[in-house]
Amino acid sequence: MPTMRAPSTPKPAKADPSGQVVGQAPARLRRDPLRTQARILEAARTEFASHGLGGARVDRIADEAGVNKRMLYHYFGNKDDLFLAVLEAAYADIRSAEVALHLSEVDPPEAIRRLVRFTWDYYLAHPEFLNLLNSANLHKARHLEKSAKVRTMHSPFVAMIEEILARGRKSGVFRAGVDPVQLYVSIAALSYFYLGNSHTLGAIFGRDLLSPRAKAERLAHMTELVLGYLFKT
Repeated sequence: MPTMRAPSTPKPAKADPSGQVVGQAPARLRRDPLRTQARILEAARTEFASHGLGGARVDRIADEAGVNKRMLYHYFGNKDDLFLAVLEAAYADIRSAEVALHLSEVDPPEAIRRLVRFTWDYYLAHPEFLNLLNSANLHKARHLEKSAKVRTMHSPFVAMIEEILARGRKSGVFRAGVDPVQLYVSIAALSYFYLGNSHTLGAIFGRDLLSPRAKAERLAHMTELVLGYLFKT
């Protein structure tokens, strides 16, 4: 007759010196899903901006966020899904900041001045945003193409620019026939190209393009260029 074995006692989980169980997220994070997701997104944004999609590592993101990979995958799926979530959050940040400018409450020329300045200042303050865009473009925006959120949040933004242009036309200040999307692409490009190529352009022309004086001159030039295009002659 076979010998019956007593049920084995499970081995206790290992804990690090602080008492936290290895591979287990802190209890405060497990109890607060929104806070956990925010920490993961923050860590992922830094990782993707620093290393791009190809060089980013989920292990490093999980460690920085203070969670295990299982929890990360539970909230965001795979690495590509997490990259899309980071892009969506990045666009949501800049779009919400633009709405806070209340551009519909000021006269059209001033609204355009503020939009140009905001775009310039935002790119300067958030170089990681430009890095994320570079990585997204490297992968031909295949992640953003799947995002209904990004398209939804841009529709009111385009409508806001169109409203500014319409008021400018009605008051006789702005000319007709300006595409709001083309206008914003040009405003963004004037800052994006300059900052994204400041080191190479600086080496070619022998200028420090990121000195306080150079940045002030660039902002003034961009504003004059955009308004010069819009003003009715």
